[in-house]
Amino acid sequence: MTDSFYALSDADAEGFNTCTPESVFVTGTDTGIGKTLVSAILVRAWKATYWKPYQTGLSDEAGDGPEVRALSGCAEEDILPPAALLQAPLSPLAAAQRENRTLHPLTLELPRARQPLVVEGAGGLMVPIAPGCLMIDLIAHLKLPVVLVARGGLGTLNHTLLSLEALHHRGLPLKGIVYSANSPAQKENRHLVETFCQQLAAPCLFTLPDLDSITPRTVQVFAEALSRRSPPTRAL
Repeated sequence: MTDSFYALSDADAEGFNTCTPESVFVTGTDTGIGKTLVSAILVRAWKATYWKPYQTGLSDEAGDGPEVRALSGCAEEDILPPAALLQAPLSPLAAAQRENRTLHPLTLELPRARQPLVVEGAGGLMVPIAPGCLMIDLIAHLKLPVVLVARGGLGTLNHTLLSLEALHHRGLPLKGIVYSANSPAQKENRHLVETFCQQLAAPCLFTLPDLDSITPRTVQVFAEALSRRSPPTRAL
């Protein structure tokens, strides 16, 4: 692990230039991959509103909305309430079934917001929400471009390529990829993803290094860099 940002390449700088504010759906290639951190960075950089339609795992934690607010420093009204609050740390479908509830994701509408809207999913694209409805179906219904958070290390090629293929198959727009817990030694993985996905237009928006801890300062440094549209120059 490291407590400072490693040197970023020209490709990283280009990614920051393309990371302009707009409403997006943040998803990941896995669970616990850094979607909430990326969401907090985008909320702070874009002065955006945050919405997580389906929050699970409340038996173990307070939820991602309070974490995004604490990390980004945004106002309370910039964190919109979820469409469903579920106790079990499972997929929305499994958690809802434990509570004898049925979710109706394809009836959801995007909340009204004056700022860009950062919508965070639960888990990855193929996580079930309701019978016959996956997270990717909700993304298609909401018609938002996708920010895909992917690991920088071992396993990312299979997970990232499968996720990109699923988005491409459904014709869903991709804003770009954020590589999480990345290191200089893992940049060949990113190169391979870009090589195999040239036809899918999968730009890297920015990379997050492997961090000892995640604090509001982490979010501040990256958010300021995104606002300037240039890579971070300060160590954490």
